Amino acid sequence: MKISKFRFEEAILHEDADFILINKPPFISTLEDRNDPINILALARQYEPGAQVCHRLDKDTSGVLAIARHAEAYRHLSMQLENRLVTKIYHAVVDGIHNFTNQLVDAPILKQNDGTVKISKTGKDAQTWFTTLQAYRSHTLVECKPVTGRMHQIRIHLARLGASITGDTLYGGKPFCFGSKRGFNLKKMTEEEPLMKRMALHAQSLQFLLPGGENISIEAPYPKDFQALIRQLTGHNR
Repeated sequence: MKISKFRFEEAILHEDADFILINKPPFISTLEDRNDPINILALARQYEPGAQVCHRLDKDTSGVLAIARHAEAYRHLSMQLENRLVTKIYHAVVDGIHNFTNQLVDAPILKQNDGTVKISKTGKDAQTWFTTLQAYRSHTLVECKPVTGRMHQIRIHLARLGASITGDTLYGGKPFCFGSKRGFNLKKMTEEEPLMKRMALHAQSLQFLLPGGENISIEAPYPKDFQALIRQLTGHNR
């Protein structure tokens, strides 16, 4: 999806008097970015002037994002996030074949000055659960359930397991290219393009309590590039 063609209204998965939940596309920042005037917060405020983003997704990550319509709703969800009462589920395609069954990574994360993170005893506590959803010939689709919400948490925890996210070159992931498919011949003098021009990470679902006490669970469909990657990997298994 080209950002120039992104319409905020078309991304809405659910809205009520308190919240707007959208399926955030990749390649757009959640909050203000000095290098890019287009961001989810700015677009949300064109739709709802009092909008506040309740949490954030990395620029290249797609999926469910909760936006509060007003300050009280923002505080309501912020308290649930702080008390770890919100259930977030992500799907990631990772390099290699892995069999995770409720695999817990409990490893503290330290933010670096260069905008990356590392595992360090001096970092903040961080826990993520991982379960394999589907193994392919050379990759694996993994469900990721973060307990905490540290920067780049899923990415660094998967890297620690030796299962870096496909395309996440910052933490050891490798791009998935058409040339990796058996029988694919690249034309001479052409540079191989990756099938997915970002890391394969998608915020699949979000579950929390509304102010009235009702439980809400919203799922976000895969964007086109993630769908294409899954189709390609499924074809590899045949």
